[in-house]
Amino acid sequence: MPSERLQKILAAAGFGSRRACEDLIAAGRVRVNGNIAKVGDKADLAIDKVALDGEPIAAEKLTYIALHKPRGAVSSLRAQSDRDTVRDLVPIPGRLYPVGRLDAMSEGLILLTNDGDLTNRLTHPRYGHDKEYRVLVHGRPNPQVLQIWRRGVVIKDEEGNSERTAPADVDVDSSEGDNIWLRVIMREGKKHQIRRTGEALGLRVVRIVRVRMGTLRLGNLKPGEWRHLTASEVRSLYTTTGAKPKLARR
Repeated sequence: MPSERLQKILAAAGFGSRRACEDLIAAGRVRVNGNIAKVGDKADLAIDKVALDGEPIAAEKLTYIALHKPRGAVSSLRAQSDRDTVRDLVPIPGRLYPVGRLDAMSEGLILLTNDGDLTNRLTHPRYGHDKEYRVLVHGRPNPQVLQIWRRGVVIKDEEGNSERTAPADVDVDSSEGDNIWLRVIMREGKKHQIRRTGEALGLRVVRIVRVRMGTLRLGNLKPGEWRHLTASEVRSLYTTTGAKPKLARR
């Protein structure tokens, strides 16, 4: 493997985004062959000894897991009260990080991986990947309300500041008793965006299920179930980000 910039190596090993890894290097926490590294330095894990805070970094086996996060589980790796984290639900060894967070009461597709490069490409706003949801709302929304949602809605954050959502695809999918399932496709991910949008439009959101992230689909996974991605699914994710697949390390 040719030499690569240290921030790319650290990100690929699962230590955060490239920007966050640059901060680790700038803080003097990374050494290459015993020497404190600088931002911009390169290394080759096949021949160089790279360490973060004294712990050696090896070329990890890359792992890609699709999980159906159930309601009540948290998307972070830090436990909250007695709630399970998404990592608790995938009992395999190794370092895995969630890509694409959902609030505790939402459910659906979460990607867990130690591929920092792919994580960065799937979460960075400039790539604008589709995220598709099934959203159950109480009652039968007026078509004009859905048209406002499609154009973008001014919502409030936790501090009361206003921000406008980007245009979204919103269509009626099916009925469930007196409620309606909507199909919502977004290309951004503001905190609690769907719930806050519903509140701004006077809609009571009953349930949120994410069914797709980019080309990756939830499929038939039931809440709490997980599976390894296929090689073709990983290739497809890399193709849509414009990156070269690294399946040789999988």
